[in-house]
Amino acid sequence: MLVQYATARLGAVMVNINPAYRVHELEFVLRQAGIEVLIASTAYKASDYRAMTEQVRAGCPLLREVVYIGDPGWDELLAGGSVLPAGHLAACEAANSCDDPVNIQYTSGTTGFPKGATLSHHNILNNGYFVGEMIGYTEHDRVCLPVPFYHCFGMVMGNLGATSHGACIVIPAPAFDPVATLHAVERERCTSLYGVPTMFIAELDLPDFATFDLSSLRTGIMAGSPCSVEVMKRVVAEMHMAEVSIAYGMTETSPVSTQTRREDDLERRTATVGRVLPHLEVKVVDPATGTTVPRGTTGELCTRGYSVMLGYWEEPERTAEAIDAARWMHTGDLAVMRPDGYLSVVGRIKDMIIRGGENVYPREIEEFLYTHPKIADVQVVGVPDERYGEEIVACVVLRDPAEPLTVEELDAFCRGRLAHFKIPRGLRLLDAFPMTVSGKIRKIELREDVVRERSSEAGGQALSQ
Repeated sequence: MLVQYATARLGAVMVNINPAYRVHELEFVLRQAGIEVLIASTAYKASDYRAMTEQVRAGCPLLREVVYIGDPGWDELLAGGSVLPAGHLAACEAANSCDDPVNIQYTSGTTGFPKGATLSHHNILNNGYFVGEMIGYTEHDRVCLPVPFYHCFGMVMGNLGATSHGACIVIPAPAFDPVATLHAVERERCTSLYGVPTMFIAELDLPDFATFDLSSLRTGIMAGSPCSVEVMKRVVAEMHMAEVSIAYGMTETSPVSTQTRREDDLERRTATVGRVLPHLEVKVVDPATGTTVPRGTTGELCTRGYSVMLGYWEEPERTAEAIDAARWMHTGDLAVMRPDGYLSVVGRIKDMIIRGGENVYPREIEEFLYTHPKIADVQVVGVPDERYGEEIVACVVLRDPAEPLTVEELDAFCRGRLAHFKIPRGLRLLDAFPMTVSGKIRKIELREDVVRERSSEAGGQALSQ
């Protein structure tokens, strides 16, 4: 947090590096962004950041200084501010423009290396402010942030959202820990709690969940991936978060484009991702033609306004693929705009399953399967199939592993309640889903795992596990 605010005042560009990156990804970011100063922890869990940095340093000629938090160099860096010439910081600040880049965040690359979304002061400060406005932050709020600071969720929606309203920030642990998070909420009397759906599920599923006093909570933000209706109902009822907000966006839009409001009913809070934020535009278009589709029709969601990134760092061609000539950011998400202006995201263009000529949206099936009493979490993917082109597989985390679930049982649960072409023909029982550090489910990796497991099964016949 110190580095975030210091670089902003100086006019330096802060480049966030995902702590899960391995050596080749670290070297790519250091080189691609032209990083001159690296500030890092020495280690965390199984990662030795000092060793990783030394391994790549020779290949990064622009990297002139490395400072490790906790080492003498970190103390020297902090102390250096007291010996700056008078007026030096003021001169740096005076040279800053709100439209200058202040932050580069590397988005997860599904193929190849990640892209560096370049964000300005104007992008992220306004977005953090309006996110905070939507949930009514004041100087009396205390915001618990168990989400990563290298990601927009923590540093924009969290840090800038709180700071711009004078609210207190509570950091429960170095990384997400459900027990530490609820202890922090109870001890610090937090009024707001952030998390991706899997974080809230982990908290709600703690054996001693009911013993925590969470009565101080009134709001919070759930974002990062779609939330099931059942999980949202529990968050509202059991965590006292009656004003919890769903936020939708992407790193390239700083990040939030749409958000539910404090006064929204449970239906809007569970079935939609809210409506457009102030000073932004959204539209839903035909992915093939780019023409705006009628409300109630599925299409690609696009966003325009102050939040759209400056571009991908030094990658104009990839920028042009994402931002069109009219400055609309094409999200790659499939959405439906309702008559009231609220949006429902039904999936990714690349995630959509085409089975026997029918378009199938995994999100709809997932919402239904969440109502099964044995299912704690579920992701639906499409796998290649000779007869139908693609077949539907449900990947399930059980509430109780001692109570198994069969593909026949799942079929019986769906029969008569889902259209026949939407019923999963395959079932994978998993302990957990592959995740990014920020808590997003790696659906492409999940699909690849299912395809690989299916092909390795005898004769490639049985889909169930």
